[in-house]
Amino acid sequence: MSILSDRDISEWLASGKLSIEPLSDGQIQPASVDLRLGSHYLKIDENAMESITMETDPRYVDIHADEIVIPPHSFLLATTMESIRLPDDLTAFVEGRSSVGRMGLFIQNAGWVDPGFEGTLTLELYNANRLPLKFSAGRRICQLVLARLSSPCMRPYRGKYQHQRGTIGSRIFQDAEVGGGP
Repeated sequence: MSILSDRDISEWLASGKLSIEPLSDGQIQPASVDLRLGSHYLKIDENAMESITMETDPRYVDIHADEIVIPPHSFLLATTMESIRLPDDLTAFVEGRSSVGRMGLFIQNAGWVDPGFEGTLTLELYNANRLPLKFSAGRRICQLVLARLSSPCMRPYRGKYQHQRGTIGSRIFQDAEVGGGP
């Protein structure tokens, strides 16, 4: 596996094998692509559930806003403005931008973005600070690092988050272990 450089990223985008839209030249970094915060968020509805389990669909509060405040020690799901489409021989992972991390925001995306994935990315945001953090839609929040596989994968991603648009909550209750699917 090798990580794509800015030159490689530009070539993959120009060929149409990789898609990241909308995208401006300033988002392409030396070895990643900066992604921007969207305006759709989900917050666990703490008043609607006694606990969160892996067997049931969690309840969320749906928020649409151009600005969001994340209270101290709070968790929030967000989306990227960009929609991506990865070919079967390219994988990616999301990293927080250093400048944002230095403010106390942890950004996760549950690890790898599998080859074959298409859609917006749901980001898991955690404010580790003692102060609230305020963010605006359209600001660069994380970076997508792209890596080429040694060969195309045999089973590209076609899972329960394929073609997602906006912020999508956990669908773990659909896993095969609980009778929800493959």
